[in-house]
Amino acid sequence: MKFSEALILSIRRSEIPLRFEPGAEEAVAQPVTEFLRLWLQAHEPDNPSSEFDYGQLALLQRLLEEVDDKRELPE
Repeated sequence: MKFSEALILSIRRSEIPLRFEPGAEEAVAQPVTEFLRLWLQAHEPDNPSSEFDYGQLALLQRLLEEVDDKRELPE
């Protein structure tokens, strides 16, 4: 499952009143996805110099790939 699919499923289960128009869920998911991308990018270490920093960078890269639907979510 891709991040956007999981997000849309969550939106469909929510009680947010949406118009019954094609693309309504995607229209709601897009700004949330952009917010998550910016939030994750804000956690990138400026000058990585330790194993922890490089591990954090690897995790952030993986999460960003999931947010951008370049990688499946772990099961």
